[in-house]
Amino acid sequence: MPELPEVETIANGVNERTRGQTVVSVWTSGKPQTFKTPPEEIGEVLMGARIERVHRVGKTIVCDVVRPDGQGAQFLVHLGMTGRLLVSTAETPVPPHTHLVLGLSGGKEVRFVDARRFGRLSIHRDTASSEGYGGPGREPLAISLEDFIALFRERKTPIKAALLNQTLLHGVGNIYADESLFRAGIRPTRKAGRLTRAELGRLREALIVVLRHAIELGGSSVSDYVDADGVRGFFQLEHTVYGRAGEDCKTCGTALKKTVVGGRTTVFCPVCQR
Repeated sequence: MPELPEVETIANGVNERTRGQTVVSVWTSGKPQTFKTPPEEIGEVLMGARIERVHRVGKTIVCDVVRPDGQGAQFLVHLGMTGRLLVSTAETPVPPHTHLVLGLSGGKEVRFVDARRFGRLSIHRDTASSEGYGGPGREPLAISLEDFIALFRERKTPIKAALLNQTLLHGVGNIYADESLFRAGIRPTRKAGRLTRAELGRLREALIVVLRHAIELGGSSVSDYVDADGVRGFFQLEHTVYGRAGEDCKTCGTALKKTVVGGRTTVFCPVCQR
């Protein structure tokens, strides 16, 4: 599943190519699994709307639009396991498993493609009491040290499982939890509530560094992920532990070990991570 850096990369790419354009046509496949909001409502909201901004909240791509009547709304795209959000020319053949096509005033199309149909499309309407879609948890790239420490205080779950809990920090998945814990020198099986303030400070800093570097490299392409142009990312070439069980640690040379934490395969160095 695409994580924060991959979703950020896609959102930025779509924003650069669509911001300020108007939606002139809407086509949906009607496949029920894909739509949290009925396809008819998505078409009604987006038809004629101007795209103000496309950005990321957690693992969700958020498209802020203004409708012809001046009302604001947000179109939410969650990529699921295999979803792709592509910006293509109208002449480019439409890929199989395409579930949404937005025709734009500039002549290009935004296409949502999802073979396994775990992705979800929905509408979030702005109201006087709403500040827009906020996501399920805290933003890892913006959270303060004190708030970060407070998230894990007295928690009995392993720190790896806590990092994957989207109600605590949204956007962090298996890849970047493993990579950040290695960089911080923390074993993923340790109880979150028993980590010291200094250790949590290292973890927060490691998480920010790893996520930002992954964004710079366009994310990790370890499965189906591509950006808005269909281009793979490069951060997988720099993974220190994820997907490398049994290989030598790049720091100390010890064979990396594999275990399961919170139902997810987890790789760590038994020497570098304590």
